[in-house]
Amino acid sequence: MDAAAKKVMTDLRAKRYAPVYLLQGEEPYYIDLIASYIEANVLSESEKGFNQVVLYGKESPTHVILNHAKRFPMMAERQVVIVREAQEIPDLSKEAGQKLLLDYFQRPVPSTVLVLCHKYKTLDKRKELGKKAEQLTTSLTFKKLYENQLPEFVEEYVTARGFSIAEGAVRLLCESVGVDLSRMASEIDKVLIARQPGYRITEEDVLAQVGMSREFNIFELQKALVLQDQAKACLIADYFAGNTRKNPLIMTVAFLYGFYSKLYTLSYAAAKGDHNAANTLKINPYSMRDYTTALQKYSVSKLAENVSLLKETDLKLKGVNSGSTEEGQLLRELVLRLIR
Repeated sequence: MDAAAKKVMTDLRAKRYAPVYLLQGEEPYYIDLIASYIEANVLSESEKGFNQVVLYGKESPTHVILNHAKRFPMMAERQVVIVREAQEIPDLSKEAGQKLLLDYFQRPVPSTVLVLCHKYKTLDKRKELGKKAEQLTTSLTFKKLYENQLPEFVEEYVTARGFSIAEGAVRLLCESVGVDLSRMASEIDKVLIARQPGYRITEEDVLAQVGMSREFNIFELQKALVLQDQAKACLIADYFAGNTRKNPLIMTVAFLYGFYSKLYTLSYAAAKGDHNAANTLKINPYSMRDYTTALQKYSVSKLAENVSLLKETDLKLKGVNSGSTEEGQLLRELVLRLIR
């Protein structure tokens, strides 16, 4: 979990509340996590009726929000005011609205917990409100995770719920969902439905339960085949099979045929002592890394077999000896046979 989010959640669980929370940034997951916890736990159910209000920025000019914030609680120690989609407050970009908000930040009502959920961007720090907000409020800014940070998030999320997860399952989740943390949490929760605490999530669980929420391209399929990463190659093949309009299978096979044909030529030439084949084939220097890796993993005979497999599949996609096998299944079978 993000370190700043973890600290705020620790304080909230200990019932240490700040008068103003400014939650902002590109990553909405932690904004929703903190706001939802406050909404569910700061007040008792009997207190919420008179003392908790949830507003939406688009419908709430600054003065409306502050009218609620400046009220005093009824038969309770505090009140909660949550503003969702605060980035859409109509006058937030105007000087008058910013001044009202800044004045409140400087003198907040101690018995109010005001939560501003400012998603996908941050306040403009060139303006006074943006400059001073971090000093005057409990302000947290959440950035999108990098892909290499995602496995840690997955493992921590699963562990926090009393489960464990196989390394391959972590990788599959990261590949299939991407860096959308809200979607990732939802997909993990889906996998955990009806599982007993202590259960270990496997690759099979992920493949069976998690839908595709990101797009793959032909270069990622090529990379998976180069590395002989069967799980990822099959995942991408499933995606292509379900999205043939964006990824015509006959074009996919033609691309792979070109790649494996060049690989075979390079491998055969190297076996004969000819090391100039790469120049003759006009292979891009950047792409040469994939070719070099593949040459270490595929024998000359396997490359010759793969070229034949691709020719055979190309003919089947064109209706020659295809039988009743549907196109998506042809691609799935091809991917497995190219690696094995």
